[in-house]
Amino acid sequence: MSLYTYKSRSYELSYNPKELTLSVSAPGRVWSWTGDAYIEISGSRISLEGKYISSSERKTGVGIEFKAEYRGFSDKCDLADLALITTVSVNFESEELIFECRLENEPDNAVQRIAWPKPFAFGAAEGEGYTLLSRMQGSIIPAKYEKTLSGGSWDGTIFERDSYMPVYGQVVGSNGYVMIYDTPYDALYNIDHEPYGDTLIRPIWIPEMNTIRYNRRIICVFRNDGSGYVGLMKEYRKYLIEKGIFVSLEEKIARNKNVAYLLGAPVVHTGIAATISPKSHYYHKDEPEKNEWSTPFSQRLSELQALKEKGADKVYLHLDGWGKHGYDNLHPDVFPVNEKAGGAAGMKRLSDGCRELGYRFGIHDQYRDYYYDGDSFDLKNAAMQQDGSYPYCSIWYGGEQTVLCQKLAPDYVRRNYNEFERLGIQIDGSYLDVFSVVYLDRCFDPDHPMTRRESAEYRRLCLDILTSRGIIPSSEETTDCIVPSLALCHHAPYFTNLGNPEHEHFGIPLPLFNLVWHDSIIIPWSSQVKRGDWGMPKNDWGLLHSLLNGDTCYLSITADKAEIEQSKIVLRLHKRVAALEMLSHEFVGGDISRQRSVFADGTEVEVNFKTDEYSIR
Repeated sequence: MSLYTYKSRSYELSYNPKELTLSVSAPGRVWSWTGDAYIEISGSRISLEGKYISSSERKTGVGIEFKAEYRGFSDKCDLADLALITTVSVNFESEELIFECRLENEPDNAVQRIAWPKPFAFGAAEGEGYTLLSRMQGSIIPAKYEKTLSGGSWDGTIFERDSYMPVYGQVVGSNGYVMIYDTPYDALYNIDHEPYGDTLIRPIWIPEMNTIRYNRRIICVFRNDGSGYVGLMKEYRKYLIEKGIFVSLEEKIARNKNVAYLLGAPVVHTGIAATISPKSHYYHKDEPEKNEWSTPFSQRLSELQALKEKGADKVYLHLDGWGKHGYDNLHPDVFPVNEKAGGAAGMKRLSDGCRELGYRFGIHDQYRDYYYDGDSFDLKNAAMQQDGSYPYCSIWYGGEQTVLCQKLAPDYVRRNYNEFERLGIQIDGSYLDVFSVVYLDRCFDPDHPMTRRESAEYRRLCLDILTSRGIIPSSEETTDCIVPSLALCHHAPYFTNLGNPEHEHFGIPLPLFNLVWHDSIIIPWSSQVKRGDWGMPKNDWGLLHSLLNGDTCYLSITADKAEIEQSKIVLRLHKRVAALEMLSHEFVGGDISRQRSVFADGTEVEVNFKTDEYSIR
């Protein structure tokens, strides 16, 4: 038998593993597989068509499972016994549709990817549906959208800017589904979209190290209640809570009381010193005087004192470039403190001065970029690539660098923060650069191998070490495999205007991430004084994004009274809703320039990006 059916309370499933067809019939909508399923071996895509061997059905007290086996992918002797085992199952209670696959008899370095399950056919008419992407804060691609995406077909990596959260979904009318990667660490999504054409999206599974190795699993949840993207994101939030992954701000404050300071506090981001290496992309060959600069710690303290006098009651200071050669240099061997700026004594005075003002002292730090001229540099400690080479970069100020194997990072964190204690410099918060945005690393060195999952675990451990010392843990963005160990990020805006003011967003930006994680992490937005800042549509006023998202804001260290008073509009709301769930978001009357969010205490925020009007009630 190769045709299987099952009728749940909400839909009817029909599945034929031999013909590779599947359909889910819900009231008003049928979701059906389209396209191909394949394995990629040595760069060649081998379809599952004609590879079917057998299938079977199994029932338990909680669900029903349909298992299929596929073989015959290659005549090569080491691949002759390779088999793909797939299961499609339904949970009786939750009605989740679960797709799982694994390989048997898999040789090393043979399979590059598995493309299974197939994508659902979309087929929505203009104005009748959209696709959800978790690209940074989030976006939706309307049906028949007029733009293309990277030539029409594109792979997005889970746990990068491509996908802060391991989810995607589609909505047609009142029906929708969300795909939740239950095994997200070695995974992509592939999306196909041509201008005014259909949108197809599917999961892709990639090797953990040399092989696929473990079972891959994705959960599909259907909704037909008209709740759209909000309802689908709430399904993912429910999943995180049930799995014990979601950690609220209240829980983080209970573990580290200093996190509470962030509620209603702006972030002041400034620097102390920099030395640009001749090998850096940023080196000024014709203007050498620009390659080194420093500002005394005492000057930064004076500027903060002036902020206090102008009415800034609370400030979280984020200080770059405090180390020997300043910003983005020598990591993880950044000591001693920059002497030209005032050395350890000057840094201690700035730290103490912050708390005297009622402010908090946070620093920039780094445990991934591994600089060649660091005191303890040894290439044997770097993350070895699969071919035995090492990553290389010379873009940043410090010049030549590779990537530190993150197995070593926690011990470097302990060492450096012990040094701060020996120097008597109190660190209230620390930003461990790139940990929550850059792709998860692997290391193939047999002395310290590391998978992507382990990379995330070591990064979280570094942040947890800070928390255990009462230090507010921070990092760059909000890939959600790191968020449980974060209290603060640098930014989590939209996938637009990333270094190019003319860059336009692909799709319609909206706060999918905050619908899930708002009450878990503090996100500052910029800027209150100019439009279209980094990660925002080019004509948008940053203050409105802060308000709509119930988030905090950046404040210039030289802000005048007008900017400070304007920031207080954001900060009053942030103090009120920062630790509350964002219950809903909508485009008012279908107008994307008018948006409304609602928080768990009933607070409603409405903004108009055309007129710059807003209301809070």
